[in-house]
Amino acid sequence: MQIYRLEPNDASTPEPSRRSELLAGARAVLAILPSDLPFGLVYGAAATAAGLSSVLAVASSAIISAGSAQMIGVRLLGAGAPVLLVIVTALVVNLRHVLYGLSLFPRLGHLPRRWRWTLAYFLTDESFAVVATRPEAEARAANAHWFMVGAGLALWISWLTSTALGAFIGGRLPASLSLDFAVVVTFIGLVVPALEGRAGVIAALTAGGVAVFAGALPLRLGVIVAAIAGVAAGVFADRRRT
Repeated sequence: MQIYRLEPNDASTPEPSRRSELLAGARAVLAILPSDLPFGLVYGAAATAAGLSSVLAVASSAIISAGSAQMIGVRLLGAGAPVLLVIVTALVVNLRHVLYGLSLFPRLGHLPRRWRWTLAYFLTDESFAVVATRPEAEARAANAHWFMVGAGLALWISWLTSTALGAFIGGRLPASLSLDFAVVVTFIGLVVPALEGRAGVIAALTAGGVAVFAGALPLRLGVIVAAIAGVAAGVFADRRRT
């Protein structure tokens, strides 16, 4: 009689499907989506006030999909800045995405180039937050990159919709209505739950403090300086601990 040995069966816990990962990514950003409404309203209204047509304002969100860079860009255009300066400023503001990409590379670097380019388009502050804080085991599943697609698509649709609302009805909103603060609150809500350990807290506090004092730097370089300072402080604190 032949005896078969029972080995642990990985099939008992099958890999999540593309669809389930896509939906999981969309669900992960549901709490963030309301923040796109005030931010999009502000951007849509600012874009049309700067001279862009409503259609062009919405198209910019569909193609660029980078809220901070878009906001700074239309304000510079409204002030009569040269187009080259607008482009350079937007690139500098988005330099933080290089740090995001380097952080996610261990999880996504194995993907083909076409996938890395696709996910780079969906890389925003919010999508990075939900992907970077995902448990390691889930993040390394075969279809885990579809999680970022789901998160990115949900955020893209929300940003596009809110921009359209701002472009078409933003001018009717009272000038005294300050919506920018909602964006700040949302980002605080993203950062605080993601903090882990003493090094993470030190990194966040350092970056926040530097951002306050470096806020007056030209081309919004304060964002980059604060990010680098935060990373350096976190690494130093982690090495001191070990």
